[in-house]
Amino acid sequence: MKLLSWNVNGLRAVLRKGGFSFLSEQRPDILCLQEIRAQPQQVGPILPEYPCQYWNPAEKAGYSGTLCFSKTEALQVRRGMGSPEHDGEGRLLTLTFPGFHLVNVYTPNAQRGLRRLAYRQKWDRDFRAHLLHLEESAPVVFCGDLNVAHEEIDLAHPQANRLNAGFTDQERQGFSGHLAAGYIDTFREFCKEGGHYTWWSAVTRARERNVGWRIDYFCISRRLRPALGSAFILPEIPGSDHCPVGITLEL
Repeated sequence: MKLLSWNVNGLRAVLRKGGFSFLSEQRPDILCLQEIRAQPQQVGPILPEYPCQYWNPAEKAGYSGTLCFSKTEALQVRRGMGSPEHDGEGRLLTLTFPGFHLVNVYTPNAQRGLRRLAYRQKWDRDFRAHLLHLEESAPVVFCGDLNVAHEEIDLAHPQANRLNAGFTDQERQGFSGHLAAGYIDTFREFCKEGGHYTWWSAVTRARERNVGWRIDYFCISRRLRPALGSAFILPEIPGSDHCPVGITLEL
């Protein structure tokens, strides 16, 4: 089974650019998208090769939102955490398949001046509680834009960004907490060196110079480690300031 995740930074923009043409080569069984910034009625029928399409758009127009495409029907679909505090922005979509739960997440950004850092820390705690609740019934795969570079190796200029959103001690500790709770950063199971990123600033044309951040992840329950075949980044795929990431699982 192949799973891909991609922060598209606007689904309609990617569609206008023909940005999903790479799927004919990659052929994922499940595709998870973040920051779709669209409602289903604004897009119409898309990607007919995926008959099962699960939306969780934000209440605010043109903002946030998550979406999953699957070739097989999910046994259960949950939108959000069941918390009014968190669920209005469409940042969480949980699908249950035979043998595992899949969580598609678009973690809130701490924002400029760290004005949303306290909320971000509460999100991390509540998100982890959601994962652990799911874990009681089946192992978990979670993927998406986690909006944090976990270690210095995960961004090009760690010292210059020490106090910036996405690389504060608090956000990094939040991600460490997910791993300590029993999850594996799949990409680091196969690749230990730096220089591999998933987001680049479009303003500074950083992608051309590979001056980026690795903030998009696939993480899995430790008990799924024997099923993990590969984990990869697709930096050559255009269409967004993020690139897709993926894993293969032998389930």
